[in-house]
Amino acid sequence: QISWPRIVVKPPQFISISCVSAHLSVCVSAMDKASYTQRPREEPKFQAPDSTTLIISLIAIFVTIVLLYVYKKKKTSRTDVLLVGLCESGKTSIFTRLIHSEDRETFTSIKENISDYTSKNGFVRIVDIPGHERLRGKFDDFKNQARGVVFVLDSVSLQKNIRDVADYLYTILLEPAIASLPFLILCNKQDETMAKGSTAIKSLLEKELNLVRTTRKNQLESVDSSVKSNVFLGKQGKDFEFIHISQYVDVLECSVKNNDIDSLTDWLDRII
Repeated sequence: QISWPRIVVKPPQFISISCVSAHLSVCVSAMDKASYTQRPREEPKFQAPDSTTLIISLIAIFVTIVLLYVYKKKKTSRTDVLLVGLCESGKTSIFTRLIHSEDRETFTSIKENISDYTSKNGFVRIVDIPGHERLRGKFDDFKNQARGVVFVLDSVSLQKNIRDVADYLYTILLEPAIASLPFLILCNKQDETMAKGSTAIKSLLEKELNLVRTTRKNQLESVDSSVKSNVFLGKQGKDFEFIHISQYVDVLECSVKNNDIDSLTDWLDRII
């Protein structure tokens, strides 16, 4: 009987995966640490703006400061609200009621009336310009200090005086010094039975101002063909409307006889 040698087979030894992972992690950490210590530390860099950007920024700041200064100075220097209109429209009665809060006997003004008016938002100087045709030039003495303009008209006699009213109104609206100012057309004497309302008055004025514009343009062009936009209000090729001009025009009603000038005082509160 043959005796075979005894062979003992040992099972293979496996290395734990977790041990391998841990070993690799330690190696990688060590390598990263060595790499970090060998790499020089980079300091954050501050990039100064180039000269062109700096100059543009300084110019923008300077221009902003100048514009703010000019705007503030212009606003504070314009302290007057001008009352204009034909004779007998009630300007001086409105002036008296506004300043003195009472009715006083008034006469046709031969010189301007001036007084301070204080509202909840501040104060302005009210200037009542004479309505007589020979004295209307007084407007030029105050137009550059104007913060707003009130054109007073008689709501009863407007139909009869529409041409004179529109002609004077056109002259005032054409003035460059008030081209961007608040403008109020104040329809007085609303207590009268025959008084026209503000809507009808606005329509009448727009139609008549359209005729005045055409007449003036034709008259001046017959003398000087180069005269164009300096006498033209509104949009070329379109009938005149208040929304076509640079001023923001309000048309409101009042009755100084009935002590009803709230529309005027509210308007003053808005522009002060």
